[in-house]
Formats: sequence, structure tokens, C-alpha cells
Amino acid sequence: MRRYSLFALAREALRGHTGWGRAWGAAAPRAAYDAIIVGAGGHGLATAYYLGRNHGLRNVAVLEKGWLGGGNTGRNTTIVRSNYLQDASAAIYEKARSLFETLSQDLNFNVMFSPRGLLMLAQTEHEVRGYRRTAHANALQGVETAFIPPARVRELVPAIRLEGPRYPVLGALWQARGGTARHDAVAWGYARACAAMGMDIVENCAVTGIRVANGAVTGVETTKGPIATRRLGLVVAGHSSVLAGMAGFRLPIESLCLQALVSEPVKPCLDVVVMANTVHGYISQSDKGEMVIGGGTDGFNNYSQRGSWHHVEETLRALTETFPMLSRLKMLRQWGGIVDMTGDRSPILSTTPVDGIFVNCGWGTGGFKAIPGSGWAMAELMATGAPGPLAAAFTLNRFREGRFIDESVAAGVAH
Repeated sequence: MRRYSLFALAREALRGHTGWGRAWGAAAPRAAYDAIIVGAGGHGLATAYYLGRNHGLRNVAVLEKGWLGGGNTGRNTTIVRSNYLQDASAAIYEKARSLFETLSQDLNFNVMFSPRGLLMLAQTEHEVRGYRRTAHANALQGVETAFIPPARVRELVPAIRLEGPRYPVLGALWQARGGTARHDAVAWGYARACAAMGMDIVENCAVTGIRVANGAVTGVETTKGPIATRRLGLVVAGHSSVLAGMAGFRLPIESLCLQALVSEPVKPCLDVVVMANTVHGYISQSDKGEMVIGGGTDGFNNYSQRGSWHHVEETLRALTETFPMLSRLKMLRQWGGIVDMTGDRSPILSTTPVDGIFVNCGWGTGGFKAIPGSGWAMAELMATGAPGPLAAAFTLNRFREGRFIDESVAAGVAH
């Protein structure tokens, strides 16, 4: 892999930029691989990368039915944070956040990580108590957060209206090292690094069947022919239950459409991320000046990737009360992503009833922020056949044994 650098950029500028090669090739699938990962989004590509970097497993294919990063990775609001309540959640999200800090250097690709800080507004007395509890839990977990008063919120966000008649700001949970990253760049950086290790990234290659013999996986059927493998990772978010059905087992997830939108670009006016769980809204400003705004999920199961007007109206009505300056902005575009929700709002990183099949799903509305930690834990699971410390609490068995990881408060807002 040719390294990107200031000197390479200067050299290519003098050559008319004729020397740049493809970041990753258009690979055709081979007959067999040591491991196959279904899903070339952030989680799938991160899994492949850490399989190669951490465990030396490089005869790997990543299969994607569409284009690389065209699913939820390209349909989110790019928030990065780790201020979760439960120990297992805080551990894997903090691992991800810490990996984001050096990801550009690790991948030699600018993922545009911006640790601008993140506020979770407390707009009811119940939220005040909940966020104070989370701040105490984070202190024990080694995650840097603090509950701050309204005056400090105004210092961080001068444009905010604290005394809203319906949703007054009573304080906030503040994570100074939270922020955002560029979603496309994360996928592209991982893909480029995987290709440099000799892995095949096969786009426009849908899995149509999973071959199982004597209780173990033997390969997959695809639109580009059969491929043999003894290790299969299913990392396809909202479509996880569809692929699990091909292998003969069920997953405890529901698929829902998650809403988001962006405004027309304006001059810089919001340099932190602001989340409001009470109204299911959250907002940040992109480098292009757009206001990136997220809302809730549809109230019914579906595989739509379209936004819904009633969600736009509900979310913007609440946010314009807290940020009156938004009221005259025009919406530029809206979209939806297919998210995979578990009953306890925590992910699944687990072996399955079929030997050699591993599943990474259930991230719900918080998948983007987990990408590096998810890939790290999933790679360890696929390489060793058993969950490591980060994944141990997130196995499928927890639903049978009643060991729920209840993050319904921390993940109660779509983000």
C-alpha cells in the first residue's frame, strides 16, 4: 500500500495527480477463504482489519450486496461517545472511542475524528437523576464525564435556549472527549488497509444461502457463485435476522427505520454535539456547515431507508424550541437507516447454534460510535472461537439466562 503523506501529495501535485492508485481493488471472489465476513460496512471492515492486524488471519473476504459503506455506515449522524451506564457497555464503547483517537494514524487515512465534546441535555428531573447516576458510574469505569449545571451548558452552547416552556435545560451530562468522525472515511480507511493486507472486498455480491453440514458452516451461496469457508461472520445490522434464517436459527432483534436529516449549510455556530433524549433529537454541525439532525425510529418493523415526515416535524418542533436559530433553516435532505434493536438495547457479539458462524448485530441506534471496538472484539471472537473480555457479556445466551444489559436509558434516544 502506498502511504499517504504531505510529500506524496506534493509529488503528485507536480505530476498532475496521475500516480494515485486505487484505494482498494474490485476483487472477484475465490473458491475458498479462511474467513468470510458478510457486510462491508464499518463493523464488517473493522472486523476484517483487526483479524489481519491482531491475529494474522489475512485470507479473508468481505462480501457486500451493494456498495462499500452504503448501508447504515453511510446513513448515520457520526456521533462518537462512550458515556454508557453499564460496565460492559462502557468498556466496549470506551475502547472504540480511544481507538478513534489514533485511527487516522493507524490506517494512514484521515477519518476526520473531531473530539469536540458532547452534551446530553437533562430536561426533566428524572433525567437529572439518571445522568448524575451515569456520571458516578463512569467515574468508577474510568470514563471521563461530568454532570454540569445550566450555566456551564450556556458557556459551551451560547445559542441554546435554557428556559424553554416545555423542555427547560436543567443541566447536562458532558463528555469532553466525545465528538464526531467522518462516516465514509472510516469505511474507506478500513477498506484500504484490508486491501493492503491482501484481503478481498467483493462488492455487489449478495449472499443467497448459507451451507451447513453436520451442524457446522461449510460456505455460502452468492450471486457470484459458491464460496467455501469454515469461519463466517454475519455483520449486516438490520438484515442479521434474514441471514440467520438462511443458517437455520433465529435472532432476538427487530429491524426498524431510523430517521435523520441535514439542513442547508450555514456559518459555524455549533462546535459541540448536543443530544436531547426527552424529545428524541440530537444535533451537530458538519465541516461543510450543515446541521446534522437525528430523530427517532419508526414505531413498526420495516426495512425502509426513507425518512418519514411526521418524524421530521416532531424532531424539529422540539429542537427549534431549544435552538430558535434553527427555525428559518431549510432542510437539505433526509434519509433512514435500518437498525437492529434488541430487547435490552445492547449488542450481540456471539457464537451461534451453527459451529463456525459468528454474529455481530443489535447495535440499534448506536452502531457508528462502536465501529473500532466492535471490530476489535468480533475479530477476537472469530479468530479464537470464544468471546474475549469486550464481548463476553454480549453473547446470545444472556437472553436465555436473563443476564440483560439494560441500556434503555443511555440508548433511549436514536444516535
